[in-house]
Amino acid sequence: MSIAENIQAIRARMDRAAREAGRDPAEILLVGASKMNGAAACRAAIAAGIDALGENRVQEMTAKLEEHAYDGAPLHFIGRLQRNKVRQVVGTASLIHSAGSLALLEEIQRQAEKRALVQDVLLEVNIGGEESKGGFAPEELYAAAETAGGFPNVRVLGLMTIPPVEREPHGNFPYFLKVSQLYVDISRNLYDNSFKYLSMGMSDDFEDAIAAGATMIRVGSAIFGHRQYQ
Repeated sequence: MSIAENIQAIRARMDRAAREAGRDPAEILLVGASKMNGAAACRAAIAAGIDALGENRVQEMTAKLEEHAYDGAPLHFIGRLQRNKVRQVVGTASLIHSAGSLALLEEIQRQAEKRALVQDVLLEVNIGGEESKGGFAPEELYAAAETAGGFPNVRVLGLMTIPPVEREPHGNFPYFLKVSQLYVDISRNLYDNSFKYLSMGMSDDFEDAIAAGATMIRVGSAIFGHRQYQ
């Protein structure tokens, strides 16, 4: 199937999952995780109506920008971001999904202030407590959100999570529910209900994420095909 056909099929699944959960499908955005896919694939996804494209690697993002790969769609940064590469992402990505430490938020603030702009971010939640993943532990999240709310050049618009790999069907659903509750609580109590984005769910589990309240899903292989790692 072509990229356009894949996106059409995913949209149909999103629509069905949303309606089964009693939700409006229009409130859920589809982000194409375009890691290891070239500029032509990005342009094909944009032509097919993708809501945004998300990159994991700064070097790859920079190379594709030179090829105008993202013209016509918002660019998000969805991967783990190193502090020494923040300056290349701030002001370039419209949304950073992976703000997962206070040190990283401070660097985003510093770079955004230098550019006289406000950078939109999501706070990453390490919901499974995995050492291999970034993000705030659930018990640290409220304080982190409170601190982030005081940065004048950083605008927190919601939360993002990548749950542990589960082998059983619907195994990630409890994790998604926990993050959804954190999203509601922090938005209500700290941000005057201004949160917009709950980014969770990928190719294998986005329907469960939608059922739990996701407003943004990040889909890679189901759009672009399985990646060929060297």
